[in-house]
Amino acid sequence: MKKPADTSLNIHPIIKKRWSPRTFADKPVEKEKIQRILEAGRWAPSSFNEQPWRFMIGFQGDATWGKLHECMVEFNQLWAGKAPVLLLAIGNTKSVKGSKNAVYEYDVGQSMAYITFQLEEEGLVAHQMGGFSKDKAIELFSIPDDHTPIAMMAIGYHGKLENLNKDFQEMEKAPRDRKALSAIVFADKFGDAAELR
Repeated sequence: MKKPADTSLNIHPIIKKRWSPRTFADKPVEKEKIQRILEAGRWAPSSFNEQPWRFMIGFQGDATWGKLHECMVEFNQLWAGKAPVLLLAIGNTKSVKGSKNAVYEYDVGQSMAYITFQLEEEGLVAHQMGGFSKDKAIELFSIPDDHTPIAMMAIGYHGKLENLNKDFQEMEKAPRDRKALSAIVFADKFGDAAELR
């Protein structure tokens, strides 16, 4: 199932085709592809080159995958149980100088965006989620106090719509939309749309 974005301007084809399906094919993801997507994430920009991103990765059938799945809220467990790869993004909250890194979440987000772009290039799909227990992740993975779980991602090859229950099928078929640029890009003062033409 394809759901290309109905963009008002020409953008990169990978960005146009990217969306967040909840259905995955019963097919493992090659380790070389996983290496490349993580390498892409490794090369994301970060403040002072701190590189605060850390990842827990699990492959269906291994203990890490099981623990990652256990961390999810029930709603996400229902569809993500077919994902061949689960990823947890963790942020280092401290800078190398020991002070608080005020932008670690932003930087981890950039790394996840790079991963997302690369996995689309590899022919994979991903669904990112915030619906999981950070406390359970901290406990199950012995995450230290100066690191915090931020988001999870299910990764795999796109599966068939009929593999999902009816409620999820309806979600998959829902149209994609975004706010207009005038609603998110301002000039002069907050809320005043910037003149971009």
